[in-house]
Amino acid sequence: MAAVAELGGARTPIWMWTRPQEVDSAALDQLRAVADLPYVHHHVAVMPDVHLGKGATVGSVVAMRDAVSPAAVGVDIGCGMAAVRTNLTASDLPDDLGAIRAAVEAVIPVGRLGHPTVSGRVRSHRELWDGFADLHPLVSGRLERAMAQLGTLGSGNHFIELCLDTGDQVWLMLHSGSRNIGKELAEVHIGIAKRLAHNGDLRDRDLAVFLAGTAEMRAYRHDLVWAQRYAQLNRVTMLGLYQDVLHGFFPGLRLPVAPQSGPYAGERAFASVNCHHNYVSEEHHYGADVLVTRKGAISARSGEYGIIPGSMGTRSYIVRGLGNPESFHSASHGAGRRMSRSKAKKMFTVEDLTAATAGVECRKDAGVIDEIPAAYKDIEQVIANQRDLVAVAAELRAVLCVKG
Repeated sequence: MAAVAELGGARTPIWMWTRPQEVDSAALDQLRAVADLPYVHHHVAVMPDVHLGKGATVGSVVAMRDAVSPAAVGVDIGCGMAAVRTNLTASDLPDDLGAIRAAVEAVIPVGRLGHPTVSGRVRSHRELWDGFADLHPLVSGRLERAMAQLGTLGSGNHFIELCLDTGDQVWLMLHSGSRNIGKELAEVHIGIAKRLAHNGDLRDRDLAVFLAGTAEMRAYRHDLVWAQRYAQLNRVTMLGLYQDVLHGFFPGLRLPVAPQSGPYAGERAFASVNCHHNYVSEEHHYGADVLVTRKGAISARSGEYGIIPGSMGTRSYIVRGLGNPESFHSASHGAGRRMSRSKAKKMFTVEDLTAATAGVECRKDAGVIDEIPAAYKDIEQVIANQRDLVAVAAELRAVLCVKG
């Protein structure tokens, strides 16, 4: 086995790409609870950015036979990353990026905000909106809000960045998901699962599952697919808005631009990546057709490109999957938190944040102290722990960051 360690004490093996002593004890207990579910297939794969989550652990990959746990997907259904390589280089950028950050923040709402008016860009997704009427009735009155939030960032660890790779090429990168509508759909279905009789004896009711062949499973899978599509289009819409802003500063901007030379010459897939890291996928592993939930993990099939971001002021990586079957063809989704938001706010100051984000045009105030790089694991170590899962295709450093 190529994993760093195996965690004992559960019905199903737990294979970890990090050392157990580096993981919070509550997260380890949570992993054991997941692995004790009778539906889990073969083993649970744990990524090096693992940390405590709601119900299921962030940084876990779970394959289930004829069942799925909504908590193993998370409430931000379809949350993920997008990045595109441009024709700009570092020499094209002004010394002061403040005006660009202000322009991005003026066009792309952050936090709980939505767009004041629904644009034609948003209305054009007719198939998405036509399917809204078929979602769970409890969200039937949320269409207007869902439309207003398509193309918005959200809060927490979501971000928009302008980055440079090691060749000084400019990249656009962002992190967001299905916004409030995805959260509401997840919470509705988690609530339904908790009330089902077969979940009555679970050690953690937050891990309640839906079973194949049931009406509840069909309803959840239907709404899940819709929310994953919404999340993907949310990132696409934001990239379009971001590009519009940058065109105002750089009329000659083009994207995506594949390299003309080097190992990824001509590869559009390398130059434009949009990947989920909270989602469900139908796959075949270890002799069985299974439903794989990746909560804080990306797909890393052989040759598949993904994004593993750091935190404000650290490196991020475009990676190429190695198709390792032991991780269910998966890799980490980022650095992963090493402390809670409340602990970070108590431990660090604005001065600490300012020092940690030197050279990055971003917020440097008390409202984002919980996103300081020191609140996250060392991204270089996270990458090193999964060198059998992915190969680094590009290393990026942020020069501008917009936070929710």
